[in-house]
Amino acid sequence: MKFSVQREAILKPLLMVGGVVERRHTLPVLANILVSVQDGQLSMTGTDLEVEIVARLQLEADSSNGEITVPAKKFIDICRALPDGSQIDFVLDEQKVVLKSGKSRFTLSTLAASEFPAVEEGTQEHSFSCSQASIKALIDKTGFAMAQQDVRYYLNGMLWELEQNKLRVVATDGHRLALASTELEQADFSSLVQAILPRKGVIELSRLVADGDEQVEIILGKNHVRAKTAAFTFTSKLVEGKFPNYSQVIPRGGDKIVIGDRIELKQAFSRTAILSNEKYRGVRLLVENNQITLVANNPEQEEAEDHVAVDYVGENLEVGFNISYLLDVVNVLSCEKAKITLSDANSSALIQDAEDDQASYVVMPMRL
Repeated sequence: MKFSVQREAILKPLLMVGGVVERRHTLPVLANILVSVQDGQLSMTGTDLEVEIVARLQLEADSSNGEITVPAKKFIDICRALPDGSQIDFVLDEQKVVLKSGKSRFTLSTLAASEFPAVEEGTQEHSFSCSQASIKALIDKTGFAMAQQDVRYYLNGMLWELEQNKLRVVATDGHRLALASTELEQADFSSLVQAILPRKGVIELSRLVADGDEQVEIILGKNHVRAKTAAFTFTSKLVEGKFPNYSQVIPRGGDKIVIGDRIELKQAFSRTAILSNEKYRGVRLLVENNQITLVANNPEQEEAEDHVAVDYVGENLEVGFNISYLLDVVNVLSCEKAKITLSDANSSALIQDAEDDQASYVVMPMRL
C-alpha cells in the first residue's frame, strides 16, 4: 500500500477524523486512524465506538490499494509540522508505515486494519437532505442548552424531530430550553419521528458541516444517525430513552410582552453579571413602562444596577433569572430586536426574535 499527497490536501480531512479519536482508551486501536486506499480514493476513519467519522479524498498521483491503522495524534502532528506545500509519500513496509517528505523521514508503528471496529450499519428508516448551513445553524442556535453530565442521560444530547416537512431540534438541561426549526424541501413525514443525538455527536457534526449551500444527507435509523457528503460520512449512536415533552414547558398566553434592542440588552446583561453571585448568577429584572431595570448583588455586599429602554406598556413586574442563561440566549440570537414574553414572577420567560418565531428559548425564573 502506498500513496502520495499534498500536505494541505490531507490535513483538513485528517483533522476532521482526529477530533473524534480518544487519547486514553482501553482498546489501543481506538487511538489509531484507519487509513485505506481503494482505486485512487483515500479514506481515513476515526471512532470512539460512539461516534465514527470517515473522511474521503481523491488522490491525484499513482497509488496502490491497501489498509492499515496508524497512531492518530502522531500522524496529525507530523503533517502539521511539515512546511506548507510539502509532498508526503506514505508507504506501508512490513507492518511499519514510512512517511517521507523532502529531507524528513518518519517510521510509525501500526496495528492491523482487521482490529479496527466498524460501526454497525443499522436500518435506514428515515432520510432527508438539506443544506449543511441549515444543520449548522440549528445546532448553533440550540447546542448551548444541552446538559453536560446530567443523571437524566437523555438530556445530555439533542432531540431531532421530523414532522411533515419540518426538522425541529430541541435541547434542555432542565433549567432552560432552546428550540429551533427549519423547513425541508422534498420531505413529508406522515408520522412524528424522534431521535436523541448524544452531546459528543452533536459537537462533532457541528464541526464537520460547512456554512455553505452544499447538501448533506441525513439518515435516522433505530439506533444510529448518519450524515453523508462527498467529503465525509459521520455516524453516531443515538441515546436511548424518552425525551421530555418539551411543548408542555413552552409558556403560553404570557400577557407582558417586552421588545428591546438585542445588543443593548446583551451589553446590560454582561455589565450586571459582573457583580452577580458567582455561584447562583441571579439578577433581578424590574419591568416597568418602557424600561427594564437590572439589579445584581453578591455576598461581598456589592451591587450593580443598569437600565435598558424597551417597548413595553403594562403592569410592573419583578422577576429573577440566572443572568448566564439570558446571556446565552441573546448571544445566539442574530436579530435586531428581541421579544421577551412574561406572565408573572413565578413563570418562565419566553425569548424570541421579534420578527421570526423559528427559534424559541425558555428560561426558568429564580427565587432571589
